[in-house]
Amino acid sequence: MSGNEFDRLWGVDDLSAFLGVPVHTIRGWRSKNYGPPARKVGKHLRWDPAKVREWFERLDLDAA
Repeated sequence: MSGNEFDRLWGVDDLSAFLGVPVHTIRGWRSKNYGPPARKVGKHLRWDPAKVREWFERLDLDAA
């Protein structure tokens, strides 16, 4: 993980707020193997904010 070793991981609500998309959209992406990489912590999905930003930067701007 980048930054401080105690940086907080994001839950689905955090990711939804950052990307400005509904939670159900993120869940749909997961079922289609799309979206930023996540890890399971027990039964919970968590995202590393640095990896989410990397994924976002790699999106094809022409597709928007």
